[in-house]
Amino acid sequence: MEFYPSCIEKGMRSERALKLAIAEMYVKGVSTRRVSDIVEFLCGTEVSSSQVSRLAKELDEEITSWKAQPVGQIQYLVLDATYESVRVGSHVVKQALLVAIGVDYSGNRHILDAEVANSEAEVNWRSFLEGLVRRGMHGLRMITSDDHSGLRAAIDAVFPGILWQRCQFHLQQNAHSYVTKKDEIPLIAADIRKVFNRNMSR
Repeated sequence: MEFYPSCIEKGMRSERALKLAIAEMYVKGVSTRRVSDIVEFLCGTEVSSSQVSRLAKELDEEITSWKAQPVGQIQYLVLDATYESVRVGSHVVKQALLVAIGVDYSGNRHILDAEVANSEAEVNWRSFLEGLVRRGMHGLRMITSDDHSGLRAAIDAVFPGILWQRCQFHLQQNAHSYVTKKDEIPLIAADIRKVFNRNMSR
């Protein structure tokens, strides 16, 4: 089989899981006809191309509703982006998925927002962050992210004066790029972790 949706396990029959699987295939560029064939193979149930489109639209409406919910008090904000193949009109292209995860004052983590953008340019990150502010996010103490220039500029513009910390994972990955001998990478990584752990133990 050429595609197996990650959000559904073999044998699962719930309507919710099926809807998510159909939407996942659709947004990743699998044709509606092919989605119908895969669903029939997995579940023994026929789904028409129009039903595939309708279910994808229903999921869009649920996401729109989720993105409109108030954010509230958040003390730590983690920002990142990944590039995914998504459907834009009749084409499938690589686009940036901007993601915000927040930690509230009780220590609970929440996915605050996710937004597809053409790139990680400052204008896209700024619009994304301003959306969180409009939804009532307040109480912010620190932001963690990579050192992408567009993201850093947007953070400075929307949250001036807020403490910023570079993501340890991205810092370590960047450090690896300067290591000329691959067999030394695990040693360098271990040394970097020691520095991080020593700082956190203070």
